[in-house]
Amino acid sequence: MDFHALRDIVVLFGLALFTVVVLRRFKFPSIIGFLITGLLAGPYALGFIRDSHQVEQMAEYGVVLLLFTIGIEFSLKELMRIRHMVLLGGGLQLVLTIAAVAALGTVGGFPLSQAVFFGFLVALSSTAILMKLMMDAGEMDTPQGKAALGILIFQDLCIVPLMLFTPFLAGGGQGLVEIAIVSAKAGAVIVGAHYGARFVVPWLFEQVVKTRSRELFVLSIIFIGMGTAWLTAQVGLSLALGAFIAGLAISESEYSHQALSDIMPFREAFMSLFFISVGMLLKPAILFKFPLLLLGLVLSIILVKALLTSAVGLVLGLPMRIALIAGLSLAQIGEFSFVLSRSGLKYGLLTPETYQLFLAASIATMALTPLCMKLAGPVADFMTATLPHSWTRGRSSLAQNGEKVGYQDHVIIVGYGVNGKNLARILKSLEIPRVIVETNPFTVRSLRREGEEIIFGDASKPEILEHAGIRDARIVVVAISDAAASRRIAAQARKMHPSIHVIVRTRYLLEMEPLFRLGVNEVIPEEFETSVEILFRVLKRFLIPQDVIEECIADVRRDGYEMLRSVSKRHSHAVGIAGFLSGAEIGSFRVRKNAPIEGESLRGGMLRSRSGATVVAIKRGDEIIANPDPVWEFKDGDTALLLATPEQMRAAAKLFEPA
Repeated sequence: MDFHALRDIVVLFGLALFTVVVLRRFKFPSIIGFLITGLLAGPYALGFIRDSHQVEQMAEYGVVLLLFTIGIEFSLKELMRIRHMVLLGGGLQLVLTIAAVAALGTVGGFPLSQAVFFGFLVALSSTAILMKLMMDAGEMDTPQGKAALGILIFQDLCIVPLMLFTPFLAGGGQGLVEIAIVSAKAGAVIVGAHYGARFVVPWLFEQVVKTRSRELFVLSIIFIGMGTAWLTAQVGLSLALGAFIAGLAISESEYSHQALSDIMPFREAFMSLFFISVGMLLKPAILFKFPLLLLGLVLSIILVKALLTSAVGLVLGLPMRIALIAGLSLAQIGEFSFVLSRSGLKYGLLTPETYQLFLAASIATMALTPLCMKLAGPVADFMTATLPHSWTRGRSSLAQNGEKVGYQDHVIIVGYGVNGKNLARILKSLEIPRVIVETNPFTVRSLRREGEEIIFGDASKPEILEHAGIRDARIVVVAISDAAASRRIAAQARKMHPSIHVIVRTRYLLEMEPLFRLGVNEVIPEEFETSVEILFRVLKRFLIPQDVIEECIADVRRDGYEMLRSVSKRHSHAVGIAGFLSGAEIGSFRVRKNAPIEGESLRGGMLRSRSGATVVAIKRGDEIIANPDPVWEFKDGDTALLLATPEQMRAAAKLFEPA
């Protein structure tokens, strides 16, 4: 029995494990390790694998599964939410890059069809690498992360038409008639998939789920994906298109999340083989034959893509900093370009030598992606600090924010994501004045139509904070996901208004120390608050009494925030009086009708004796009485400001609620 195929897979995966582990120590993504594994194991280097045909066949399944999972993950609702960035941003980036590369290729002496195909290859960026790096860095929810995601979605959608158009560039098609036939076939398949998604797929999954067999569920997913891909191939379309359409059909099903989680391990395994097979195709000799040409090619690709993508961001109205970071992040060549290049080689749009040059340059741009992302922030900061603010602030029609806001004692909310939106909504219901600062031009335009006080711009710029009335504001809340931008905003706000209260939302506990050092009063780490919420929900499911749950949460908060206070105490200038009150908190409570405290005077001592809390101030109507006299009596509607430990706060809260 021949076990050569099994031996090849074992060798490849074993070498990949070693290579990826080594490269991960240097912060390189796994995909680079797979490419290098293929380069080392392939027939042109160490020669562990002499016949790469079987590996390439399995790699094709990896591409099919990649498009299948992209289809499952694809959400029409998500597309509509960022439709401007997807359609306008992605469309402009793709068209401009193809046009620029085609022009450069024509000047270089290549035929127009070849030059346009070069544009196809360069225009696509790596979804796999960029999404992994952004997830690891926690930048998916940042403005630059959303901009990059929108462009990547458009690129992923365009891979199918680009693959369909490749034969026509090579002169292999029959002109407009064949394009119309292929389009009609694609339309028929899409219509069939649409009705299949509405009727056939839900029915099939319902029957499978009734069996309560996970094996059958996984088999049904593979059957739908591979079967649709095979059917599209039979009518003359690509496997990739069929896989994507199958994924779309499943995405509309209520079982899509389970399907995605079950198919992911298969995709990751086969995709690793895809990148390994790409590495195996590269001849190392090309690196020594054309070193200067390759260096120039790599730098040109990064420069052209970064400049054009940044220009697209600026055209859409993004501030220069966000546009530059997104541009540098998307400056590599993507995995789908490898798929396209194989078609180009097949139809004669690439010669074997240009194909090798393309492979070498592509792998180099992928390897340089972490460095580009690391340099993106400093480069963007340097450019925005050097150039006039009028050049870097973003779209001029939105940047003209009118007169400075006339509020006093208001709240400045930086970022209109989930946190910023919820805060703004509650402040509006309580009639507390607020000003929103946002960098998404489409959000700004929408909220202005609703009459919201919103400013377009980068809140780290003094001009924007000045326009938001920083010197007259009471609180600045930084509710964005970009840690570096949060630090700049906090520092600028503290510099312009030394006594303002600064609250920053952050993702991780490790980001707290730098923020306190900059003068932030309060840092809300999502990592810690999420753990508290998880604890609450787990205990609730076990029917633990509410008072016991509150005690447990209080213990966690006491231990956790004691650690957080120890950080803040090292920077007591940032936390005010709270930094000198060990374990104490300040809270406010409203006196409810028929509450135990109603009608009681401070002299009576109920509050002090039964809770241990101290009254700092009382608000009655519009009047605020600081350090009230002992004869003061609590009435329905009064708001008391208390100083107490967390345990004392819980005891005091019961006195303000009806018995």
